[in-house]
Amino acid sequence: MYYTDVLNIIFGLCVLYHTLPAVDSVRWLALAKMTSIGSIDSEDHCDSLYGFVKRQKKLCRKNLEIMDNVKVGALVAIEECQSQFKNRRWNCSTADNKKLFGNVILKQGTREAAFVHAISSAGVAHSVTRACSSGTLQKCGCDRTVRGRSKEGFEWSGCSDNVDYGMAFSKAFVDAREKGKKRKNSGRALMNLHNNEAGRKAVDANMKVDCKCHGVSGSCEMRTCWKAMPSFKKVGEILKEKFDGATEVKHQVKGTRNELVPLNPQFKRHTESDLVYMVASPDFCEADKKTGSLGTHGRICNRTSKAIDGCELLCCGRGYRTRIVTVVERCMCKFLWCCYVKCKECERKVEEHTCL
Repeated sequence: MYYTDVLNIIFGLCVLYHTLPAVDSVRWLALAKMTSIGSIDSEDHCDSLYGFVKRQKKLCRKNLEIMDNVKVGALVAIEECQSQFKNRRWNCSTADNKKLFGNVILKQGTREAAFVHAISSAGVAHSVTRACSSGTLQKCGCDRTVRGRSKEGFEWSGCSDNVDYGMAFSKAFVDAREKGKKRKNSGRALMNLHNNEAGRKAVDANMKVDCKCHGVSGSCEMRTCWKAMPSFKKVGEILKEKFDGATEVKHQVKGTRNELVPLNPQFKRHTESDLVYMVASPDFCEADKKTGSLGTHGRICNRTSKAIDGCELLCCGRGYRTRIVTVVERCMCKFLWCCYVKCKECERKVEEHTCL
């Protein structure tokens, strides 16, 4: 009996070690709220930034000119997350303190954590790539490897987005937190690394071709084209679809293999571009400090919708309150020569429904 108990304890400790949460993996996102553009202007400042591990501080010191773009990447990631989830029970709300997303992200390996890792990694890759193409960085520029005539007959020219540089910097910076000796073999670290890469792939795999026509009266006798990134809104939409179809996984160690496999063996294995999670999400109906849920009390809902934004689902069956509010809108707009639009302001009464 004693021997069995000891084995159970050892097994439990092994499971705990391999599923140990990376409790501060996205703390660097606090950069979005803690500093202003242009304020990271010295190596000493890098050492004082909240949430940065040694590798990130080292990258900061060596790449001061890029750090504003990392901040922009964090900002657009948070904004896009809130846009994609504005009608969900979890709406990607951020706190005013340094723990932006609370325990939902910091301590839980949920779908929501998977999305935040993916969108933040994509945000850095997208922002740094955009800066390279705009010519504001000395260390990178346009992708000049895309040259010559394509098999479709157009001429490669212009400034193709240097996505390889943006991807590489995002990987080095965002993944740095998972590379420490204490975490690199844990299940949660593997989950975070996988989702970080899935976020970057949402940028890289959806590059598009933009073209400009040349010829008399726009006849397009000749076209010059270049490769461009998708809009970040498009990246957010792609990752939102991945969120809805995310795969629940478990950590598995077989000999020297250390990997994530589907929790349900009947499910097909996830791809590199899929999101994965290890813990089922809470229902987010009530405020709960343990999970980081803010609850849905007071949230505006859609009375006529049967989807998740509808009052029945968003309010978790608690009911809702209706009130009449006054909305001020632009109306009776006229185009005046030349060249602006003049509008009046009109008021109208609308019903607003909020969760009890």
